[in-house]
Amino acid sequence: MSALPIGSLIWISGPVVRARVTGPLSVLEQVQVGDARLAGEVIALAHDTATIQVYEDTNGLRPGEPLFGTGAPLSVSLGPGLLANTYDGLQRPLEVVRDQQGIYLRGSQADALPSKNWKFTPRAQTGDLVQAGSLLGTVPETPLIEHRVLVPFGVKGKIVDLAPEGEYPLDHLIATIEDSADARYPITMVERWPIRSARSAQKRLEPSKPLITGQRVLDTFAPLAKGGTAAMPGPFGAGKTILQHALAKWCDADVIIYVGCGERGNEMAEVLDEFPRLIDPSSGRPLMERTVLIANTSNMPVAAREASIYLATTIAEYYRDQGYDVALMADSTSRWAEALREIAGRLEEMPAEEGFPAYLPSRIAAFYERAGRVQTLGGAEGSVTIVGAISPQGGDFTEPVTQHTQRYTRAFWALDRTLANARHYPAINWQTSYSLYSDDVAPWWAKEAAPDWQALRDAAAQILEQAARLEQLVRLVGAQALPDRQRWILDAARLLKEGFLQQSALHPVDAYCAPAKQVALLRLFVELYQAGQQAIESGATLARVRQLLDVRRLVQLKETVRNDQVDQIARLLDELKASLNALVPAELKI
Repeated sequence: MSALPIGSLIWISGPVVRARVTGPLSVLEQVQVGDARLAGEVIALAHDTATIQVYEDTNGLRPGEPLFGTGAPLSVSLGPGLLANTYDGLQRPLEVVRDQQGIYLRGSQADALPSKNWKFTPRAQTGDLVQAGSLLGTVPETPLIEHRVLVPFGVKGKIVDLAPEGEYPLDHLIATIEDSADARYPITMVERWPIRSARSAQKRLEPSKPLITGQRVLDTFAPLAKGGTAAMPGPFGAGKTILQHALAKWCDADVIIYVGCGERGNEMAEVLDEFPRLIDPSSGRPLMERTVLIANTSNMPVAAREASIYLATTIAEYYRDQGYDVALMADSTSRWAEALREIAGRLEEMPAEEGFPAYLPSRIAAFYERAGRVQTLGGAEGSVTIVGAISPQGGDFTEPVTQHTQRYTRAFWALDRTLANARHYPAINWQTSYSLYSDDVAPWWAKEAAPDWQALRDAAAQILEQAARLEQLVRLVGAQALPDRQRWILDAARLLKEGFLQQSALHPVDAYCAPAKQVALLRLFVELYQAGQQAIESGATLARVRQLLDVRRLVQLKETVRNDQVDQIARLLDELKASLNALVPAELKI
């Protein structure tokens, strides 16, 4: 970092400033602006004039104040201590900064990682030949996650010195590697990585394993694969944040990265208050022990919103490289896009659709393309799954952010205001939502849950589709004008909607639905529909079929039957099918 100024400010417009450069400087270099040393990044150079976006509040900044260079791009510190921490968009630990200077951040230089000793256990030996990604040792970062210290990218050679087991600070030399040219590389437990550069992997793998969310409407009708991407658009009040909280708590990822990008301060405050109190259901430990929170609310400097997305992605890739499955929740990418629009306006760039910059599609694509399931440089398997919430104005899914995101994601979870107003949660519209991962994850479901999972899923989707068409007819002529066969379709669709698609994120039993229970409930409603349809077609009345079914009991099965009691659902199905089959004459039975 330069101790002497390399320029001085000549122009200030909100988060964008210009400086006359008198020293060495490069594009995308991190700089410190003004006497307060505000964090910034060079985004353009024209002769001796640099254009800089400042990631902090520029109130009080004046022309003539100095500019300081760092000689490095905007980077993140990676090492033990990331988990259970809460950062802003520049990786400043919010609790530490609050204790140092209060709740308003400006010019803070707090260390990103805690200053403490960590217990290092070597997993290699002196003399071993290693390369980038090779395991050097482990650190128990939290009771839930073992931190794996790897050989940094670009380093290859022989270990000539390795620290013995013991407790060391992050900057302690734990290994020295000598390459074939006799050059030596000192290795510590912490490394720096530029946030705009994707971390390397050996090979990208097909996304064939589902990310089990425990949400029936998602896992069944719009499944997401590990290493996949999902867009979650929805209007205000549709339940995006609650659904993301449920995904963070219940999905089967090893590490959770939650970034609040431009959301309202009070909403993010609830997240910061609630997450430390959440319990990881698989271990009984605090969920924060495998979570990193990144908060950049709407009242924080707008330019830092853009940085927060890349910060979160880089941390996710870091844990992916250790062989973990990481889920990144971004809430919301619309505010990130609005930050791009505001900065582009300050730079007087030519606006595209709705004032967004012309490079919006490429920025969205670059963000989602950093997801993936990979074979790491060390030979392990890890993944980064990205779920991006979108807040289209007025719930208009034709606006640019939603449309461009839909192009670059393979799962589309559309939240519906009508369903939310009807208290149908999660308010995922099963007609407009879709997933291109269904065929990829079907073999897993067939092997682990039920061989006929795909057939059950298709049958349920067909019932819902037929019911949607009939509901339009009902509005014109009324339900009583329909024949029993069609009214039974409406009844079956209602059972699916209320007994399968609806799910309470706050219910102790229904908040998470295991794959076995999902399949059991799906089979129950599909095969009941098929048995009832056969009875009606053989001459039984709809009234008689309805008499045999306790609708209230069927709808409440999701809340009364625990995940380890799915055999109760199977027994009930056998009883009800026997009753319905009794309505079919013997000569018509198959």
